[in-house]
Amino acid sequence: MDALRARFTTAEYFAGIGLLRMGLETCGWKVLFADDISPKKYEMYKGFFPDAADHYIVGDIFDLDPASVPPTLLATCSFPCIDLSLAGNMTGLCGKHSSAFWGFTRTLKAQAQLAPPLLLVENVPGWLSSNNGADFRTTVQALNQLGYACDVFTLDALSFTPQSRLRVFLIGTTLPMPRRGTRLTLGRPSALLSKRLSKVLLRNQDLEWFSAEIPAPPPRLTAGLSDMIEHMEDSDSRWWPPHEVERHLAMMAPSHYGMVRDLIEGDRTVYRTFFRRRRNGQQRVEVRRDDIAGCLRTAVGGSGKQFLIEAGTGRVRMRAMTPREYARLQGVADSYDIVTDGTQALTAFGDAVCVPVIAWIGRHVLRPLAERSGCTANA
Repeated sequence: MDALRARFTTAEYFAGIGLLRMGLETCGWKVLFADDISPKKYEMYKGFFPDAADHYIVGDIFDLDPASVPPTLLATCSFPCIDLSLAGNMTGLCGKHSSAFWGFTRTLKAQAQLAPPLLLVENVPGWLSSNNGADFRTTVQALNQLGYACDVFTLDALSFTPQSRLRVFLIGTTLPMPRRGTRLTLGRPSALLSKRLSKVLLRNQDLEWFSAEIPAPPPRLTAGLSDMIEHMEDSDSRWWPPHEVERHLAMMAPSHYGMVRDLIEGDRTVYRTFFRRRRNGQQRVEVRRDDIAGCLRTAVGGSGKQFLIEAGTGRVRMRAMTPREYARLQGVADSYDIVTDGTQALTAFGDAVCVPVIAWIGRHVLRPLAERSGCTANA
């Protein structure tokens, strides 16, 4: 392997605002190339990484010239989830957005011998069930046809940050693997192998798989949201006026309202998150019962944005969560300036990966694969 790819280098497809880069850089990976269709996300990426202009291309992946992508050891692919997500339209890999995956495979095919020997593909759990499982199978088949054996696991951000965020991660490799093509290992810890994924693997054993040695992730957190909150003065305009608070209390089902009343009457201040959802033709406020945030999403649509309740010592306040709170829940350090505010920033963070999750995968899965294969021996 040439000297360039002998180091831990990566090309980042669907790079968004760069949270995947943040995670990989903590364990020695270097991004040589990035692309995304969104100029707004590029602006945030550039705010985090001033060198963005040297390697980030803004545009449709189908218009990308494969020759413009430098050879790397790894390629990452966080292709759009909207057509696979339960919160989206479930049109699958033929949908307007998620079909961008085929632009990724087109580029890999055109690169031929220069294609990266390692892949990391990430998406929502709906990827496993979209079109009754056909979309996930098609994804693996397409990578198999390009010479990649695959492994797959699930990982929840809750092992690293107080946000419930389960994602599916697929590893592809053309490197020599000791168990390549053998029967799948289904004895992994439940934190890496959801029941849905187990069923999917059993239905697709005829595909070309390998089994990476992956350790169990840290135990899932049971609290920590309160530590992520930006504390604001009573006079801050971001707190909702009393009539808005009352309106949202009135939208709660009795069980949720009773829980919030108990929190208000408590002797300490606590924080809870909530979403607004449509239930039986009515808009409802649904409040989490723990000190954990729900899954951050793009801040568009009826149930996309996440809100905050502060309750205790006889009072209650509500407001939307801030971009900085979203950033913290995604594992982004406060040292990274957020150059865009409002809905645009919330959407960008909600559409991104969780930094410590990627760091864990880079350190415990990707680097060991590369090192065991000997492809970085001269790095």
